[in-house]
Amino acid sequence: MNQRRILDTTDLAILALLYEDARLNNKDIAEQVGLAPSSCLERIKKLQADNVILGSNLEVNLQLLGGNIQAMISVKLSDHNRATVVNLQQKWLALPEVLSLFHMGGDIDFFVHVSVADTSHLRDFVFNQITAFNEVSHVETALVYEHTKSITLPSV
Repeated sequence: MNQRRILDTTDLAILALLYEDARLNNKDIAEQVGLAPSSCLERIKKLQADNVILGSNLEVNLQLLGGNIQAMISVKLSDHNRATVVNLQQKWLALPEVLSLFHMGGDIDFFVHVSVADTSHLRDFVFNQITAFNEVSHVETALVYEHTKSITLPSV
């Protein structure tokens, strides 16, 4: 059974600060939540040990790296067994164009979020890396005009 850790208001305040800016140092977090730096660090370590904090990510300017186009590729499969799903996830996540992968319920099986240099690159990626698999029965591609992310910790 998966037990859910009970978070107090101080834990939630720490998480909210780190969710907004994972680069904050421990001293600044401690000051903002009203803890001694050593107590704050222990709480952060406990949140990590309990898998509440799973990691942190670096956000980069994709255009400066040559990623002039982002797209969401919706994929429908003809074969939905676990081995097929895991195989495709592993193959697609290993590709440098893939930013994220969403395994979905409903009519669409996957959304593949990609960054590519240009429309030719996008076309070739779809043909060579998506529709090349026999298990893929349908693909639709939508260009991403803008991608923004909330910096507010979700409350569930």
